[in-house]
Amino acid sequence: MSSAEPTTDQVDRTDRLTPAEVAEVLAMARLAGDTDGADPFDEHTLLRLRDPQAPAAHLTAHAADGTLTGYAHLDTTDPASGVGVELVVRPGFRRRGTGRALAQGVLAAATGPVRAWAHGDHPSAAALAVDLGLTRARVLWQFRRPLAEPVPAPRLPTGVTLRSFRPGEDDADWLALNARAFAEHPEQGRWTMDDLRTRLAEPWFDPAGFLLAVDPSDGRLLGFHWTKVHERPGAARIGEVYVVGVDPAAHGGGLGRALTTAGLAYLRDRRGLDRVMLYVDESNTAAVSLYERLGFARWCGHVNYHLG
Repeated sequence: MSSAEPTTDQVDRTDRLTPAEVAEVLAMARLAGDTDGADPFDEHTLLRLRDPQAPAAHLTAHAADGTLTGYAHLDTTDPASGVGVELVVRPGFRRRGTGRALAQGVLAAATGPVRAWAHGDHPSAAALAVDLGLTRARVLWQFRRPLAEPVPAPRLPTGVTLRSFRPGEDDADWLALNARAFAEHPEQGRWTMDDLRTRLAEPWFDPAGFLLAVDPSDGRLLGFHWTKVHERPGAARIGEVYVVGVDPAAHGGGLGRALTTAGLAYLRDRRGLDRVMLYVDESNTAAVSLYERLGFARWCGHVNYHLG
């Protein structure tokens, strides 16, 4: 990706991919993820790729024989705040200028600021970002821990109980809690009902692993731990601390820690998993400290680059 030589690949732009093209892009992304140890697309991009109605621009690169050699996804939902970009180059076709050609196509197509994720913080991506004038703006760490090691018993604040999420009943209350818990977060706090229901319809969704902390006196939701299990043919299963949130009014009582350990116990004891991962912003020092105290260690980093 960092090569300065011009590629001979043909780069094209479209606003709509066919189902066959989507399948080809996803297959290339899986190959790149297996090669690099970090998937090139986050969940948001994967969901949008599978949704033909999602507003996006797509850049594809093909070799002379028709092989798909690279792809860039441009999320154009909110151009005023920036075009979200994720890019992948097929292993075996790297260092030929394909990544640079796709990145230059992204900059030419973007009508506002650009926010590009480099998953795995690959050196080639960093070098290309510098060459194109993008600045390193945000780092998202992936942490992991083995579940064979002891998991602290959850200690809920006095009077707080745990129960599972009830689809169709808890949706609106959970969205309101999520917005309060992540009011300052650039993505999570902006979830809509469509965002929630899209994920509730995903094959991995497990209501029993979506834990809610409740005030039994009035049924008010105080916090949550939504777990997820990643299953891919040929790969080991791994759990995820998908998202943990606590109402700001309930901060300071240890609820976040209790919810986290309750979810870890669920993934180990109910789902039979032996390892778990999570994502946390480098700037969220309180969360980083909590996860390190709970036995998590850094696995890899994902970097968000900005231009404009």
